[in-house]
Amino acid sequence: MKKELIVSPSPHIHGGDSVEKNMYGVLVALGPAFLLSLYYFGLGALTVTLVSVSACVLFEFLIRKYLMKQPLSISDGSAILTGVLLAFNLPSNLQVWIIIVGALFAVGVAKMPFGGLGNNIFNPALAGRVFLLISFPAQMTIWPVPGSFPPTYVDGETGATLLSLLNDGAGAKLPAYKDMLLGKMGGSLGEVSAIALVIGFAFMLFRKIITWHIPVSILVTVFVFTGIMYIVNPETYVNPVIHLLSGGLLLGAIFMATDYVTSPMSISGMIVFGVGIGLLTSVIRLFGAYPEGVSFAILIMNAVTPLINTYFKPKHFGSK
Repeated sequence: MKKELIVSPSPHIHGGDSVEKNMYGVLVALGPAFLLSLYYFGLGALTVTLVSVSACVLFEFLIRKYLMKQPLSISDGSAILTGVLLAFNLPSNLQVWIIIVGALFAVGVAKMPFGGLGNNIFNPALAGRVFLLISFPAQMTIWPVPGSFPPTYVDGETGATLLSLLNDGAGAKLPAYKDMLLGKMGGSLGEVSAIALVIGFAFMLFRKIITWHIPVSILVTVFVFTGIMYIVNPETYVNPVIHLLSGGLLLGAIFMATDYVTSPMSISGMIVFGVGIGLLTSVIRLFGAYPEGVSFAILIMNAVTPLINTYFKPKHFGSK
């Protein structure tokens, strides 16, 4: 009997993943942090998030329909996710028009000119955040004091972030570890609660939306670097655990650096990418003018990603 080998076109195995599934999965993972932001910042958190998401979706719709003249893509969830992540990097008392400007930069400059989802070089939400930080430094560094339940929102009632206190040498005024874990401290919407972000991390690992390599390599690098500095001079530098629980480190490591488009493809490349982000973040935090360095570190390493992919290529299927 004549036997023939018939090879069908790829893909031969389908895993059931899709852009929409992963995007909305990340949004679900951001849920705990969003709920806590509502608890602590009340109406301000809701306003910033709604404005940011609406503006990102609207700008992507207009650009694709009228400038690029391509099929609409807002249903894939990427514009919504960009809006949520941008909001999570903003203070809850930021003026509406500034949020809209940030959304326009994120979508209209950092994402769509490169061809849209899958082609952008830099993380759009982080690019929007850094643009606003440079353009409106005063408004971007005024932080409402977190309230308690029921949430209240009082204009003008502001305080310093944990990293700002460190940068100003006010280490004695740092909040307790419990407050750092739960999020009762000043900061952007999505960065204040370590526990909420870790819950989202666990969910994404369970759903296999991301892998552990980038977040863990970032956190370990920051812990080791700042730990060495703490051992060398404990009077000047703080415990490395404080660095892990403060600022946007967990938010950036878990939800920003793991962006599929702007991060390396291979496992080795992911680890190099994460170590680079961790080192840059530590150096900026400890020696730079800005108290926070996660956003800058991720964007710098986004630019290095093509070079990392060149030297750390994933193995071909079936190769040894």
